[in-house]
Amino acid sequence: MPFRFLRLASLLFLAAILSSGCSKEAIGESTANGDSAAAEEDDAAPATDVRLPVVAQEARDGDLVLHVNTSGRVRSRASSRVTVEVTGAVQSVLVKPGDRVRAGQPLVRLDPRPFDLAVREAQHELDLANLRYREEIVPESLATGRAPSEERRAGALLKAGVEGAQVRLERAQLDQERSVIRAPFTGRVEDVLVAAGERVTAGTPVTSVIDVGDVWVEAAVLEHDLPLIKEGASAVVVSAGARDRQAIGRVISVLPAVDSVARAGRALVRVTGGTELRPGMYADVRLEATRLQNRRIVPARAIIERDGRPLVFVVKDGRAQWVYVNPGRSNGEETELLPDEATGVIPVEAGDEVIVDGHLTLTHDAPVRVVAPGGDRSP
Repeated sequence: MPFRFLRLASLLFLAAILSSGCSKEAIGESTANGDSAAAEEDDAAPATDVRLPVVAQEARDGDLVLHVNTSGRVRSRASSRVTVEVTGAVQSVLVKPGDRVRAGQPLVRLDPRPFDLAVREAQHELDLANLRYREEIVPESLATGRAPSEERRAGALLKAGVEGAQVRLERAQLDQERSVIRAPFTGRVEDVLVAAGERVTAGTPVTSVIDVGDVWVEAAVLEHDLPLIKEGASAVVVSAGARDRQAIGRVISVLPAVDSVARAGRALVRVTGGTELRPGMYADVRLEATRLQNRRIVPARAIIERDGRPLVFVVKDGRAQWVYVNPGRSNGEETELLPDEATGVIPVEAGDEVIVDGHLTLTHDAPVRVVAPGGDRSP
């Protein structure tokens, strides 16, 4: 009995050991399979591709235009205070302030009746003078059978008063023509100073007409900048009332006198047609001063500094590569790049995309994507 019990106990103990080993192997195999599956899932999952959005512009070869920035007063090319040249009563006013008028268009009419009568009276006097002239020479011609000589004709004309009557007729016709006051040139009516029924005399102003098609800007130029401004140079004019609209003009003259107090001269800029500029406005003016030809040019915003050295980021194969540069002169919008002092080579080529926005915190070789200005900037 004891022997049997001991044998049964040994068998049970051996079975327990075998069962425990199988469970551990199963657990180990299950864990290994789980780790393998997780690894396979990690391998199958795509890596996240984060490219930073940036705005870029191309470097170019061309002319760099340096400017002188100043201010000026807008003036009309032509402005006229229209006055009456004859005395009379205003019959009708044909325009109002702000109207556009053409050269020769009637603005004000005077009562035509006195002028019509004056013309008729002058014509009558001329007819009488011609009659007296014929009475002077015809009987003599019939009596002698010869035409009067030139001296005889001249004396007869003078005695009859033909020339004086002719002059009075022409003067009356001129006054009749002047009774209609017309626009001296194409422009706009600034004001109207008379009303129908009002009696006016010669020299009375009736309206003002201003030519707003072409305007001049009288720009102040400091005396040390005057030698840089040349006739024919381009100019950009911006008024305070229309900051988003630039008017393009040309320097037509650099005036010779210099204000000894302001130490500035004046340049006249002509701006033609279709602008928001109006006479009397003050405007900001950017004058072309010097043109540097055949330069490698990048936007001024592209140049930043790292560790005290200027550089630009160039987009290559979807990555931002920083390139140290040697900047030259700038007009505030564009900057020329000079050859490297060591190699004599400009490291940025024409056509390279240089980053102008989104590059302040970039690192070298950062993945980027170029977007349009104002476009989607989300990563």
